[in-house]
Parts: sequence; C-alpha cells; structure tokens
Amino acid sequence: MAISPTTVTGAYGAASRLNIREATGSQGAGQAGGAFGAMVQDAAQSTISQLRGAEQQSVRAIAGRGDLNQVVMAVANAEVTLQTAVAVRDRVIQAYMDIVRMPI
Repeated sequence: MAISPTTVTGAYGAASRLNIREATGSQGAGQAGGAFGAMVQDAAQSTISQLRGAEQQSVRAIAGRGDLNQVVMAVANAEVTLQTAVAVRDRVIQAYMDIVRMPI
C-alpha cells in the first residue's frame, strides 16, 4: 500500500489523541505497533477528508453555489495540511536515512 505525502498530514494531530499508556503498557510489541498503525491510518483518513472538503468547496464556488470566504478558508487549510504532510514525510525520510547510516 503506497502512502502519498498528503495522507501523513494528520499524524501530528492524531498523535495527541493516541493514548500512550495503551501502546506502552503490559501489551506486547505487536499490539503497540497496531496502535501506531491505527493512529497513522486515522491521521491519513482525517487528512484525506480535509483535502476532499476543500475540493468540494472549490467545486461549489465554481458552480456559483459556494461562499467565497468558505472557499478561501478551506483552500488555506488544505494548503497547511499539505505543507505539514510534506514536512512530516521529509522528517521520516531523514530519520530513516540516519538509521541506515548508523554503524552496526
């Protein structure tokens, strides 16, 4: 499953909703990984829905049924979301490269 940069955006916000004790408690490592996977999936879905909402607002405005203020706000939020996704993606790639470069 390929993950586009826009699907990573909500990970930061979702991390605050994740119950860390649940992932680090008496559960095994596999279940903790499942909690992280669920957090990433939730963040991705949240990001996708936000970007689709901005797209729908733009389509309504083009059709003459939307409010210009709502369109501007939706597009600005989508832009911030995309910039956040790219920043998170870049940090994840950098962290991976640092791990790869570590001496064994």
